[in-house]
Amino acid sequence: MTTPVHSALRAGTATPAADRITRKQRRESAAGWAKTAVMSVVTLVALAPIIMILVLSVRSGQTASGTYSWNFSNYVEIFSKTPVLDYLYNSLAVTLGTTVFAVVIGALAGYPMSRLRNRFIGGYTLSLFVVQSLPVIVFVIPLFVVFAKIGMADTLSGVAVIFIAGGMAVTCWMMAAYYDSIPVELEEAAWVDGASLWGGFVRVVLRNSYPGILSAAIFSFLVAWNDYLVATVFLRSQSNFTLPIGLQTYFQQNATDWGPVMAMSVVMLLPPVIVFAVLNRFFSIGGIGGAIK
Repeated sequence: MTTPVHSALRAGTATPAADRITRKQRRESAAGWAKTAVMSVVTLVALAPIIMILVLSVRSGQTASGTYSWNFSNYVEIFSKTPVLDYLYNSLAVTLGTTVFAVVIGALAGYPMSRLRNRFIGGYTLSLFVVQSLPVIVFVIPLFVVFAKIGMADTLSGVAVIFIAGGMAVTCWMMAAYYDSIPVELEEAAWVDGASLWGGFVRVVLRNSYPGILSAAIFSFLVAWNDYLVATVFLRSQSNFTLPIGLQTYFQQNATDWGPVMAMSVVMLLPPVIVFAVLNRFFSIGGIGGAIK
């Protein structure tokens, strides 16, 4: 579609208004390119460590000519000479158990935190905030003493209990915040139609809370998967090692050979990437828009 401004520009008789529009468009275009360049640099800097890990994981020792060979021998070495599969299984067992329990507890506890306003709920939410604000190291040693007395010091279930307790506070806050975005009128409409309090929660609130549930699940997964401090204090047997401890132990034994260490690092990187890639398509914004109407 031809506008008077475009016609004036082609005819060489641009008006001052058309000239101002052209300069504005040029400034906006230059600003857009500048933002793109800045974001590209930031992205490259953020991805540089991951790219380096991937490159080193497929680089083997120097050949006779002084060059490096590129293959998957480092991966063959860690899978054949180390119990990396046991580490992976232990990490997945602890992480998945933590995620399921933390999300279930957070989804249930977050509902009264969002819908009820009284002193008990206020004290409960405040206690969650206080517990979450304290550093983990404060609890590790006392919990180790207690767990040692009840036989849970060197067990995956003991570590999972600590992860669940630590992540539960945040998942409760996350779910309560998401429930706040869901209009109460939706539940009231369900109650009018004969649904119970539990039925309204399950059929209305939970069904519209998938993005919040997935966010809480991803948070719990990452916290448990990447933890090193709690696991290194509580887990003593190599058969119970999770991937972070196994990676650190293998690095101490092979500090001069970076290839296999980087290959094990890639093994540790893959599950979070896969989980996020699978769950990312389930995120949606404005899923309850227009529901009241």
